[in-house]
Amino acid sequence: MAQVKKVIWLLNIGNYAPEITSLTYPLIYNYARKIDAEVSIITEPRFEGWPPVYEKLQIYELGKGNDWNIYIDSDALIHPDLFDITEVIGKDTVLHNGRDIAGNRWRYDRFFRRDGRHIGSCNWFTFASDWCHELWKPLDDLTLEEALRNITLTHNEVVSGVMDNSHLIDDYTVSRNIAKYGFKFETLHELRGKIGDSGEYLWHIYTEPIDRKVELMKEVLERWQVDPKSFTSIPIALEVKP
Repeated sequence: MAQVKKVIWLLNIGNYAPEITSLTYPLIYNYARKIDAEVSIITEPRFEGWPPVYEKLQIYELGKGNDWNIYIDSDALIHPDLFDITEVIGKDTVLHNGRDIAGNRWRYDRFFRRDGRHIGSCNWFTFASDWCHELWKPLDDLTLEEALRNITLTHNEVVSGVMDNSHLIDDYTVSRNIAKYGFKFETLHELRGKIGDSGEYLWHIYTEPIDRKVELMKEVLERWQVDPKSFTSIPIALEVKP
């Protein structure tokens, strides 16, 4: 049987917040080893004039030929006990940790209306197989300005003071692709319920400044009784350079 190729993608342009990645990357690399996945870090922008988060969609070109492409935000904590999700979901299904209600965030078009599931992507933790590779497809029928007009921040995002519409351009694009291509969709919350799993595996918050995130991360790691320094260090060849 041919080896299943799984790649975990990280986005790190400009050496993002080392005080955060020193906590998150050892756990992400540990998960990669656990599920026999490679790790690839996107460090160079390719979408000139688009927001940095849109660079996640480089996976559409870079990830062709992989059996599974997995995207994890660089500020997400992964508990060492997290199971191999690719062994539990089908290749016809895309997965996020959770979901938002699309109507709270996006102006609907014919794809959202036709789909009718109102799925708002939370694209900080995403699994998609080669069967669903168009999940990562960049917008080819909207300009950046048109896409941004279709995005509305939630009230909590507005009052956080750390976000604007451009921060959600990847969530919008992936949500629209889920609707456009009719992908089967599941969340980790739903999957855990199906298999009777009550584990706490992920932590991520995006509406706090970096220093506050670090404080909260350390509290979570203490509660988990997990020390990132106890895991094998990141291979030198894969370290992100400034």
